[in-house]
Amino acid sequence: MIWLRVTLRVVFFWAATAIPAAAAPIACGGDFGAWLQAFEARAEGAGISARTVSEALSGITPDPAVLALDRRQGYFKQSFESFRDKRVGPGKISFGRAELRDNAAMFDRIEAKYGVPGEVLVAIWGLETGFGAGSGISPTFRSLVTLAHDCRRSDFFSNELMAALTIVDRGDLSPQQMRGGWAGEIGQTQFMPSSYVKFAVDFDGNGHADLIHSFPDALASTANYLKGYGWKAGQPWGEGTANFTILHQWNKADVYCRTIVWFAEQLDH
Repeated sequence: MIWLRVTLRVVFFWAATAIPAAAAPIACGGDFGAWLQAFEARAEGAGISARTVSEALSGITPDPAVLALDRRQGYFKQSFESFRDKRVGPGKISFGRAELRDNAAMFDRIEAKYGVPGEVLVAIWGLETGFGAGSGISPTFRSLVTLAHDCRRSDFFSNELMAALTIVDRGDLSPQQMRGGWAGEIGQTQFMPSSYVKFAVDFDGNGHADLIHSFPDALASTANYLKGYGWKAGQPWGEGTANFTILHQWNKADVYCRTIVWFAEQLDH
């Protein structure tokens, strides 16, 4: 997953979440060890436990491969038809229909609570990770530390790094479990950590909001995300509708949102 995909999903009102308040910016670039030491002190000062900070960040090093990926662009410059045909084949549609059928009661409960139809959630699920099969293997903390230290988008990724520490500190996931996209995306529908902190829900009732291993948690959290941005229950979601505008809060690339809609429509047949 490339950087553009991440930037299009920034949660601009992160300060209203449970993420600890950010302190003054730490100078990016330069000596990595000094930068990391300053960030660790800042995290503990913001209320993250010393144990969490040590477990997540001790011995960590930057990843040059992440920086190389961050410089690549153009993923969403394809035409709608080209993007759709590459991402949604007949097999994916058949699998999505089976998921809707086999988990109908769960999708009914999600829609009753959050107002988002199962077809839309399954379309997002299938597009993001192939229904959880491709959620990524990159160590989340190494990716975020690399991008936070780099000066290109240091403030954004410093916030995401603090959010990732918050996820561990509140007991949802361990640092070792947190693997996903190269830019820090987590789980079966690829939440950035700040969105995870704000919107993740424990829908399977096991006491943890686990968007990596629990598809009920991942799908309900996706619905909660859309509801949080104003999704209108019982209303259409096609192009030109209010809910299509809400889909752009998930991903502002029009080609991506159009593909969600097209995919959801196929699932509804």
